[in-house]
Amino acid sequence: MQHNRHSMLSNLFLFAGLGLFVGFVFGYPAEFLSAGLLIWSLLQVKQFGRLNEWLHRDKSDAEPPECTGHWGDLFDEFSRQQKRTASREAFLRSVIKRFQQSSAALHDAVVIINDQNNLEWWNRSAERLLGFKTTTDRGKPVINLLRDPRFIRYYKRNSYEDPLQLPSPVNHEIELQYQITRFGKGDRLLVARDITQMLRLEQTRQDFVANASHELRTPLTVILGYLETFLDQDLPRPLNRGMTQMQQQARRMQNLVSDLLLLSRLEATRQVTDEHPVQIQSLIHNIHDAAVELARGRGHEFELDLDPQHDLLGQEVELHSAFSNLVYNAVRYTRENGKIRIRWWADKDGGHFSVTDNGIGIDAMHISRLTERFYRVDESRSSESGGTGLGLAIVKHVLSRHGGQLTIQSKKGEGSTFTCHFPLDHLMLVSVNEDDDYKDAG
Repeated sequence: MQHNRHSMLSNLFLFAGLGLFVGFVFGYPAEFLSAGLLIWSLLQVKQFGRLNEWLHRDKSDAEPPECTGHWGDLFDEFSRQQKRTASREAFLRSVIKRFQQSSAALHDAVVIINDQNNLEWWNRSAERLLGFKTTTDRGKPVINLLRDPRFIRYYKRNSYEDPLQLPSPVNHEIELQYQITRFGKGDRLLVARDITQMLRLEQTRQDFVANASHELRTPLTVILGYLETFLDQDLPRPLNRGMTQMQQQARRMQNLVSDLLLLSRLEATRQVTDEHPVQIQSLIHNIHDAAVELARGRGHEFELDLDPQHDLLGQEVELHSAFSNLVYNAVRYTRENGKIRIRWWADKDGGHFSVTDNGIGIDAMHISRLTERFYRVDESRSSESGGTGLGLAIVKHVLSRHGGQLTIQSKKGEGSTFTCHFPLDHLMLVSVNEDDDYKDAG
């Protein structure tokens, strides 16, 4: 392009010089100079018109007009640029086509939502699972098409670490798992996965565990009954010892069956349907009294720090199970003469229940797996303590059903803190009225 500019200036000076020379010959230098410049300008206008006409042709592969000099160089440069652009466009079109073909083959619904919360693009599975229609729904707000209040709350929350599980809006027999990911400047990628088959398999597993546990209850009750009868009699020492061990193991098995049945019931639904105000202070005091009895003879020191102004909305039996699991674990895994602190408090983030001990602690490598079923940090020590390996799994499911979460802080040899966090809308403010009504603290 630098060469073309120099050529154009040289051509301009040539016409101007020629006009001026002829003008001096004939005695009219100004007139012939103007005529030379006019002729040069008309030639440039003509070439510009040819360039403009060629650029506006429909066929991008049309050859440029034949021309010499700087205009010829300019035509050739534009032609090369046009071919490179056409090649890039063809490549990008092929990439887009392959992306559309691959996304169309996905069984998951994939939806792109722009920064205005409007539908921008989706694949075929989105039409099948979500009911989107290409002819009418493009550009519409996503919450106008997916109207389930639970999805709208999830979408507006702007926090998508956990997926959302809902029935398909076009077929309630299909269960979908929604996951949203942010990208670009405010855009979102929505993926909806059909998890119906997985849920059916999970339901089959839960039914099996529940049925097997239920069937074990009766024989265990009979066995424990006979063992208690035998142990009430004078038996030879070896036989008495064997009967006592049998009784201990049978009770441990009975506790395991009870925990399995509770866990199956908790997994049956994701949310508590019969919420009631729970008097947290009274519940914690009952758990504390039972823990003191459990720790009898071990010299444990207990400290209670309870907020008297706030209670909790939920299911009392489930909350008792979760809190007692944490407190009893602290008793079991704290050395003699240890300290255990039980707290309940509320702040701007919600309600919190914590159990802190100065016991044996837990290595950091185990913390992420503590809420898995039957996961044990130390198999021998857990068996000796009488635990079932399901306590923290029950705590996790109870909190999930109450919209809460469990956090664990621990250091080996220094103790642990287990904290249950509940959302603000589950807090109940204790009323000072005579009828002892409850008020929503959220």
